Amino acid sequence: MNFFWVIALIFAGLEAFALYKQWHRLEWLAKPAVMVILFIWLVTSIGLEGAALWFGLGIVLSLAGDVLLMLSLDRFFLFGLVAFLLAHLAYIIGFNIPFPAISAWSIILAAFIGWSGVKTIRRILTAVIEKGQNRLRLPILVYGMVISLMLLSAMIKLNELTWHAGASLLVAGGAFLFYLSDIVLAWNKFVTPISNGRIYNIALYHLGQIMLIAGVIWQLRS
Repeated sequence: MNFFWVIALIFAGLEAFALYKQWHRLEWLAKPAVMVILFIWLVTSIGLEGAALWFGLGIVLSLAGDVLLMLSLDRFFLFGLVAFLLAHLAYIIGFNIPFPAISAWSIILAAFIGWSGVKTIRRILTAVIEKGQNRLRLPILVYGMVISLMLLSAMIKLNELTWHAGASLLVAGGAFLFYLSDIVLAWNKFVTPISNGRIYNIALYHLGQIMLIAGVIWQLRS
């Protein structure tokens, strides 16, 4: 297992532990450290050219979103949302260089992700309206569409012969965990509190990012 992957997993574990123990200083160290390590791993492994540039940008934007949400989940929620939205757009561009051919697999995936995404976003938006936070309706709707497209872009790699099987499994699994982490965050914030919701959110998010970037490095380095 790669050294950077191990260190990133250690800091991800420390972040989850810090949340559980409410050790804020450790949280402030561990959470951004994961993304910094992933960025260094990406740059030292494959550089920042072509698709790798967009994945590097996605990591930096994710780091910005992490810091904004650590400052205040309520006060800077919208700014953090925008940072992560841009991160997902960067990942989408990276996954689609070169643009993949449309296949039956991609159509089936698009239909399933779209159907499940609509149901989930509708429930979250209903809760947002009930809480009187109508200004967040459009940003959350747009974000939901973008993250669904990011998930689709990653899942399509499972059926692309130009991708290594292991690399495609990593990016698909990582994108799904990233997607799931955002649902947990939104559900916990707007719909109903989830016991240890923040810990689940961050654990899914970090594991998803680590898997996604590991898969990208595997694919682009080969």
